[in-house]
Amino acid sequence: MSRSEESHDSRIAMRWGVFSAVSIMMALLVSCGAEERSDVATDGSESATEAAEPETQAAALGLDRSALRERAKAIFGTLPAEAANPNNAITPAKVELGRVLYYEPRLSKNHDVSCNTCHLLDRHGVDGKPTSTGHREQVGGRNAPTVYNAALHIAQFWDGRAADVEEQAKGPVLNPIEMAMPSEAAAVAVLESIPGYAPLFEAAFPGAEKPISYDNMANAIGAFERKLLTPSPFDAFLSGDDDALSDEQLAGLDRFISVGCIACHQGPAIGGGLYQKLGVIKPYPTEDPGRKEITGDEADLRVFKVPSLRNIAKTGPYLHDGSIQDLDQMVRVMAEYQLGIPIEDSQVKAIIAFLGSLTGEVDQELIAMPELPPSGPNTPAPDPS
Repeated sequence: MSRSEESHDSRIAMRWGVFSAVSIMMALLVSCGAEERSDVATDGSESATEAAEPETQAAALGLDRSALRERAKAIFGTLPAEAANPNNAITPAKVELGRVLYYEPRLSKNHDVSCNTCHLLDRHGVDGKPTSTGHREQVGGRNAPTVYNAALHIAQFWDGRAADVEEQAKGPVLNPIEMAMPSEAAAVAVLESIPGYAPLFEAAFPGAEKPISYDNMANAIGAFERKLLTPSPFDAFLSGDDDALSDEQLAGLDRFISVGCIACHQGPAIGGGLYQKLGVIKPYPTEDPGRKEITGDEADLRVFKVPSLRNIAKTGPYLHDGSIQDLDQMVRVMAEYQLGIPIEDSQVKAIIAFLGSLTGEVDQELIAMPELPPSGPNTPAPDPS
């Protein structure tokens, strides 16, 4: 949770432009759907189709898989194989170094916190806590989001204060609540004191005058994280597999689109592409100022980066403060505060079924815990102070 700031003025302007464009699109989609589909109740009551069991909803709605697929592809696009950065080429040597550094606790003051402490790769990139625990058991102020697919986002952290995963990787190391290293120089000195890191950095950054540097540490971790994408059954459906989603999940996808969730959750990450106020329709009870703390702009009060919904069924608790444990409750909160619509139990159930189809596959070889190079005679001892 580093407080390093970047203006992102263009992103702030784009936020509202993207939201407006998507809102217009949604208005058209929803109005067309209301005219053409008899299952939409105008009085907020549950129609006969809504009352149907989720397993039969797709058939009851008369959903055309091919038409729904094309509609979804236009909204979500295609998940890439990796999240490329033209300023940080992804190479096998860089990814391997980044994997080692991701698990490296000696980058923390007391040698007991690593990236993987809060973003566990074997737990879909989260620690399952409302807010994470760092140096001296201090507790952070915001929920640690999943690292999987994060490199696709418009920015990093809930308030978007880091432009990309490379910049984000620099923050926790120096944050006094998290890894608590006193300076960049101190972190570099630790890496230089461990003999096994010299060849790894030289292979990852060939020709560099000083391969071991704070920037290169962050670039290696960033390259590794840019490989952490998780293709899911939903992606198989988008690619043409009619059997990838159940009828219940298809009905949920249709509902996800038609009730307006895609106003914020679109693109390959199913979110992460824009900022939005928490409580668009109805004020949401939170004391967190959101992006206003970074920009100083009153318009950014309680504005946060929209989270990705990939692996959402596995990455609770939810919201910036981790205050909501249950995905059912989370869907209802979004309907109430972001969309301002009544939502029926069957709709919630179907949407949750669709969200389950976003649980993706993890490359087990990529995330396997590496053997860390042993400390050298000059490696600083753990410091619990």
